[in-house]
Amino acid sequence: MNQERILKVLLAPHISEKAAILADTREQYVFKVEPTATKTEVKQAVESLFDVKVQSVNMINIKGKRKIFKGRQGQRNGIRKAIVRLAAGQEIDFSTAE
Repeated sequence: MNQERILKVLLAPHISEKAAILADTREQYVFKVEPTATKTEVKQAVESLFDVKVQSVNMINIKGKRKIFKGRQGQRNGIRKAIVRLAAGQEIDFSTAE
């Protein structure tokens, strides 16, 4: 995988209360990723960008909500998230990341 693809796979860290609990207790971090990203691409991207060892990656597809506004039906955009488990004793500090 080329360096350009590695930089485009991870879109942003997913910040929520549940993600903070996972990071504190289980050494797992949640990222919003590109819809076409695979587990191996996410693993390589996290290892190269944050200099950590990834133990496993789980992917989640969240469908967009159906909404009705003034009688018109629509659908919000869906997102794809990756839950990344790091090796024991490692952590990611987002404040010092580039």
